[in-house]
Amino acid sequence: MLDILAYLPAKRKPTPSGWLSFNAVCCQHNGSTRDTRGRGGLKATEAGWSYHCFNCAYTASFIMGRTLSVKARRLLMWMGVPDNEIEMLNLESLRHRSIHGILEDRQQAWNQLAGITFEERDLPPHAELLMPEHGPYWEYVRGRHVPEDFPAMVQIENDGVHWTRPHVVIPFTYENKIVGYTCRFLDNKQPKFISDSQPGYVFGTDLQHNNWTNVIVTEGIFDALSIGGVAVMHNTVSDAQARLIRNLGREITVVPDQDQAGVELVDRAVELGWAVSIPEWPEGCKDVNDAVIVLGRVGTLLTIMAARETSKIKIELRKKQLVKRIRSS
Repeated sequence: MLDILAYLPAKRKPTPSGWLSFNAVCCQHNGSTRDTRGRGGLKATEAGWSYHCFNCAYTASFIMGRTLSVKARRLLMWMGVPDNEIEMLNLESLRHRSIHGILEDRQQAWNQLAGITFEERDLPPHAELLMPEHGPYWEYVRGRHVPEDFPAMVQIENDGVHWTRPHVVIPFTYENKIVGYTCRFLDNKQPKFISDSQPGYVFGTDLQHNNWTNVIVTEGIFDALSIGGVAVMHNTVSDAQARLIRNLGREITVVPDQDQAGVELVDRAVELGWAVSIPEWPEGCKDVNDAVIVLGRVGTLLTIMAARETSKIKIELRKKQLVKRIRSS
């Protein structure tokens, strides 16, 4: 496979999450000024690579076994890869077409048939990959047990109006496209979040592995990130979100926050015919992310699955116990 790293600018910087940051090669081709601040980001694995420019918002990706997209071809050209090597990469990829690529194609086809699409959107201006030198921002994300390979971001510069409070940026992706984001403020004042989210979107579907047989549905983004689940970002599930989650083709388990809003999510899960897990978390824990901080990821997952119920009667009993705990707290 083409060694894309050999064509990156010599001046580049690795991040703890596995990305390489360098001056983006795309901006001047897309009507923006040439990048001189290291706003380009690329992450490469044995299976392929993903590129994102945090200056002009250009994105491209490649997975071995898939046809090279127009955007990926353009990026390689801008990086100086010869035309014959680009064609050889495409042919090699198609010869080694994997079951992974076939499954992804099938999943995208199902999503299209179900009418599940989201428009590509820009990230906030001046957003950049989060790195250890970002100090409290880095410590906050690590403290929430966000996986190190997730591209959390930070926005140090601001427009002086909307972005004056310190915050981290969590990008929303779907089928390898940026489709929105949420900003989580670090000062805990209200509002805690400001989001650009499209109707029907479910956070984390792009992060699910093809060999996983279960999907855990949570309310919050940090809940989902800390256990590899998905988040509906509310205390209910819309019909469009339900279609997207069902299209994953996995056993579904809903884990509500342990508050009054969570009780409402339980009712919706039962209505949808999904399993529900209402664990008795350690004292002081009210959601999945709280539990991960105390029990760790594996301990939290084991606790969730041990409390999983599919019977409506047992779920109702668990819900009543939850209501009792809420009232006594």
